[in-house]
Amino acid sequence: MAIIGIIVINAITLGLETSSSVMAAIGPSLVAFDRAILAVFVVEIALRLFAHGPRFFKDPWSLFDFTIVAIALVPASGPFTVLRALRILRVLRLISVVPSLRRVIGGLMAALPGMGSIVVLMALVFYVFAVMATKLFGASFPDWFGDLGRSVYTLFQIMTLESWSMGIVRPVMEVYPYSWLFFVPFILCTAFTVLNLFIGIIVSAMQEEHEQEADANRQAIHDETGLILEEVRKLRREVAELKANGLEVAPRS
Repeated sequence: MAIIGIIVINAITLGLETSSSVMAAIGPSLVAFDRAILAVFVVEIALRLFAHGPRFFKDPWSLFDFTIVAIALVPASGPFTVLRALRILRVLRLISVVPSLRRVIGGLMAALPGMGSIVVLMALVFYVFAVMATKLFGASFPDWFGDLGRSVYTLFQIMTLESWSMGIVRPVMEVYPYSWLFFVPFILCTAFTVLNLFIGIIVSAMQEEHEQEADANRQAIHDETGLILEEVRKLRREVAELKANGLEVAPRS
């Protein structure tokens, strides 16, 4: 809980450093405080390395924490100035210390194989429609459909439903009145079908992740119950042996 609190405070500090007025007022104090927080993270990683030894590097979340802190330690000067912006990655350590966030990321990782198939399907759909759009509308609208790359980008904008009607489709329909026969099926295939497949796969993967965790908890309870029953059996055997030897068992208070 202390580390979670420090991470949240560090996120607020890094956000305040983006304000020129705040930096002008308390800039040196913020920088010093940020370095103190980084020192806490380094000490924490060192203690975990000392406690777990080589097992530390077998845990993916420990490697994640180690990488984030290591990036923050790289001097942000000269060619590494861009690493100043990467300091905010320390906020991502919340993922490794909050169990609910870890379950979400685990579900997303489990969904990657299925999402790969959907990406291939979407790429095929985009390629087919982009070639058709270039052939149909490229001559009249070269800025949108002049070549394959521009057509893909325009179709991506249409798929996101960002200014697709008034910005693109209606101007095209003024020249090609029946172009809606092209754009409407494209939107139905992408925005309302393929993208929902992404959602379905992610939800299914997260559900499986939750069920696996529940199964693990049930198995742990079952194992613990088995140990308790075994201890009870041993006690009963010992009592039976004492009675067989003619010894009285004193009642417990």
